[in-house]
Amino acid sequence: MTPTPRERLDSTAHGLLEDATARLAPKPHTNPLVPLVADGRADRRALAALALEQCRIIPADRRSFLHLAARSGDTGMPACAAFFGALAEGETVALDRLGPLLAACEVSAEQAAAYVPMAGCQAYPAYVAWLALNAEPADAVLALTANFAAWGGYCAMLAEALRARYGFSADACGFFDFFAGPAPDLDRAGLAALQEGIDRERVTPPTALRQGRLLQDYEEMFWGSLAGLA
Repeated sequence: MTPTPRERLDSTAHGLLEDATARLAPKPHTNPLVPLVADGRADRRALAALALEQCRIIPADRRSFLHLAARSGDTGMPACAAFFGALAEGETVALDRLGPLLAACEVSAEQAAAYVPMAGCQAYPAYVAWLALNAEPADAVLALTANFAAWGGYCAMLAEALRARYGFSADACGFFDFFAGPAPDLDRAGLAALQEGIDRERVTPPTALRQGRLLQDYEEMFWGSLAGLA
């Protein structure tokens, strides 16, 4: 059966995302912290710092996604707006799950308030904020979605290791479980947003790949900074 124009475009969106994800996949051994956690060799202060850094990253990313949603709506890109709105809702859920993780890491409210974040960890959300202000939303869809695959894999490994090696409870691992689990609705929303960008010629793959590469580099900085405490 000959595919309809819409089916051909859907295939192009899916293929574009698959290609970007493959191109931006982290090389082996670029995350020095997760293997240490998997072996039970990471110092708990590195785990605490991870949670504390996320306390700053999650709200920042949520605001960035809301801004991208607003920009998308203002420029007549409803699928992009819906995708970024869904990302912002996810950040709200993730933020609620940080409390049990902080408690498992024995971080008090006073320590959390006094914590000074590391530049290497905060470079990623700073660049997401840059994307929110400057990127074409459809390009940001591609750059961010391609990067999420690596983050989800790391979260799955951390959730398993924290249970097996550190005795963390299900609640304490809930933050990582949330990002590690399948998200078919979000996947569909991302493809629809990317499709919208293709339909309206608002996606520039070389630009999106450059943005995605920077996101991946900043994520490597995040893990490397934390590994310095392990």
